[in-house]
Amino acid sequence: MNTDNKDAIVLLAKQPGLTSFSSLRNVKKAMNTNKVGHTGTLDSFAEGLLVVCTGHYTKLCGQITAFDKTYKAVLHFGKETDTCEYTGNIIREAGFPTEKALRKAVEKWTGDIMQKPPLFSAIHVDGKRASDLVREGKDFDIPARPVKVFSAEIQEIKYVESSREINSRERLVEYALIEFSVSKGTYIRSLARDIAESCGSAAYLTGLFRTKVGNFLIEDAAGFDLLPEFNIHNTCKREAEYKVKKESLETTEKKINSEEDLKIQKEILEKNQDVTSEIAELCGFETIFIKNALCMEAFKHGKPLKSSMFHKSLWDYPNDCSIAVFKKDDFFDEEVSFLGLINKDAAGKVSYGFVIG
Repeated sequence: MNTDNKDAIVLLAKQPGLTSFSSLRNVKKAMNTNKVGHTGTLDSFAEGLLVVCTGHYTKLCGQITAFDKTYKAVLHFGKETDTCEYTGNIIREAGFPTEKALRKAVEKWTGDIMQKPPLFSAIHVDGKRASDLVREGKDFDIPARPVKVFSAEIQEIKYVESSREINSRERLVEYALIEFSVSKGTYIRSLARDIAESCGSAAYLTGLFRTKVGNFLIEDAAGFDLLPEFNIHNTCKREAEYKVKKESLETTEKKINSEEDLKIQKEILEKNQDVTSEIAELCGFETIFIKNALCMEAFKHGKPLKSSMFHKSLWDYPNDCSIAVFKKDDFFDEEVSFLGLINKDAAGKVSYGFVIG
């Protein structure tokens, strides 16, 4: 936990109905900094884990964005929307799938797949966001790209009422809650669309909950206990409330609750994290330990990098890598701490990435 500096990793539970950007206001206020970077946004309708970096740690955002992720998603069958989630406009309708067909389709879309991202996305096409091009009425295409679905598990099913008495595998499915573990760049909205199409139906997301990013868990996030239970019933209820507000022209942005904000800010200060050697490894960094307090001061003040400053020679590390620098508790009366990053280029030249003051 960092209580006295602005360099930290903050796990934040984004509430449904808020944008990822507006959710960061509590991080900025709690950490008293505007230098805040997220490692992957969530759509406004979605909820769950945002991994936020503050201060110098914002330079780590790109590495954390590449971590594998786990989501729970509720698929609503029978219709497809242009955004592949419930706030969009219906563009296609189809019959409901049987449970047997659904399970077969989920299996088909597990493993190494080629996925076509949704047109309503933050992907840039000719320098502009795809979602902006759609709103401008532009005609364009986003090519399919390789992603990996490590696992997909159906956790809850709601059947079409009229089919409840049919043999279980032949019953028609109206909603399904599926947990997906996926690689970087995988769109769960696209998975919902493709799984539905594979089982002869159509679908969009009525709920999306990110539960894990790398080894970061939603249970450790500030504001976790303010999240509603994620299940088919609650996501359907939220979709119905959205439609009522939309028809009455009410705002769909979640109202700011100052009491909840204060609770979240307190938890941010209590739960924010430093970079550990485990996190550095997940980021793809090599690790090295500074030799003593004198060497640490030389490092912090940007003195020329020498192998004598560390427990291991810099030349033992491969070229074209980044090396996370830590101090050990064998000469400091405190735990191991992250000091900064060294870059080693393709020619073997070392230079400072950044230093934590």
